Amino acid sequence: MEIIYLLIPLSLVLVGVIVWVFVWAIQNGQFDDLEGPAHQILMDDDSPEAKPAENNTDDPGKDSS
Repeated sequence: MEIIYLLIPLSLVLVGVIVWVFVWAIQNGQFDDLEGPAHQILMDDDSPEAKPAENNTDDPGKDSS
């Protein structure tokens, strides 16, 4: 029965810390955009890289005939 005098204040402190962390996370914008980063992976830049020109006349190895 004496352990209850320790467990109740300890649990109240733990609940207080959890509430404080939750409020801190809300104020710092941790829950603003939950789906954006997940969709950002799918919307990456799929544009092709710059390809060299096929009709390059400056190449000395090609025959210009």
